[in-house]
Amino acid sequence: MSSLSIRPVVTKADTKAFIELAYRLNGNDPNWVAPLRDEEYAKINPKKNGWFSHAEVQLFIAERDRKVVGRISAHLDLLALEMAPEQGFGPGVGFWGMFEAEDQNAAKALINTAEDWLRKKGMNKAVGPMSLSVWEEPGLLTKGYDHPPTVLMAHHQPQYRGWIEGMGYGEVKKLLTYDLDVSKGFPPLINRIVAAGEKNERIRIRCVDKSRFEEEAKLILAILNDAWSDNWGFVPLTQPEIDDVGKKLKPLVFEQLIRIAEYDGEPVAFMVALPDLNEALKPLKGHLLPFGWAKLLWWLRKPKARTARVPLMGVVKRLQASRLASQLAFMMIEFIRRDSVANFGVTRGEIGWVLEDNQGMNAIADAIESKINREYLIYAKTL
Repeated sequence: MSSLSIRPVVTKADTKAFIELAYRLNGNDPNWVAPLRDEEYAKINPKKNGWFSHAEVQLFIAERDRKVVGRISAHLDLLALEMAPEQGFGPGVGFWGMFEAEDQNAAKALINTAEDWLRKKGMNKAVGPMSLSVWEEPGLLTKGYDHPPTVLMAHHQPQYRGWIEGMGYGEVKKLLTYDLDVSKGFPPLINRIVAAGEKNERIRIRCVDKSRFEEEAKLILAILNDAWSDNWGFVPLTQPEIDDVGKKLKPLVFEQLIRIAEYDGEPVAFMVALPDLNEALKPLKGHLLPFGWAKLLWWLRKPKARTARVPLMGVVKRLQASRLASQLAFMMIEFIRRDSVANFGVTRGEIGWVLEDNQGMNAIADAIESKINREYLIYAKTL
């Protein structure tokens, strides 16, 4: 019987093998969108991913007969260790992620290896999959295998769920994404709420100014870190992360698709929507050469996308229990809906991810008649 071995990623050849495995194992899945290889290398490069400024990571690969058959990351997030345990992480909690496996035996050996690494670091609880940060691709896809993910969302093989749960992992949180038809507008009640807000001189919903990109990004970050601070799994974004995410997302920033809400002149809420880059990436199969770069640049000049995703939205904490918070949310959604349809050809929207127990956001999603289309589970196990 062929022997299976697990070893840490050390060399450039190891790193390439770690990256390439995902393309081999998922390449025949019609709903998997191959990420650009440069982006995948950047994700695990401490010099290009600001998250590493507060993290420690070890990558592992599984081999059988000199063939790579699996991969996993084991990692610590120093800021997550400082969280209150009731918010999901806290002292003693480590993570694993970037998980891919050809078979159950490889999966079991990889997860055991990640757990051993975490134990040696003094951790008593493993949470996963977390690939790598909670702000990147958290959770395992458990519903929505039948359609491609939108930009910055993950797609996984269905068998992974049984393999992970078979290792003694239990669900700790469910993340949802919502699908909606944006071509037809929203229900009459929502339209009346938006119309009333448009007549209120104290409210201003403005587009971001891309010529002041860094200033606007800091403003959104300040609202985000306040709005999300009590959420399960919240780890504050740091400046190195903002700098690197800014570089990555700036080509996808279109002023009409990102709104800031002001009340009495004070910025109190924001909403970010992104045209679905995955629609342009899917035909490239992870390659920019020979002509992929030209196709991508052409698309980014004035993208036409069927779908726009809302990955981030927030209202300052002091307003979250008020009617104003909902009104501002509906106004931003409607303003972006209008512009995405008129100027980008969008007919479908996706909101999320959203925590299953985030009552405010789930109520907003229900009010605009959106439906859950994808679910991701985050698991945990006592070590």
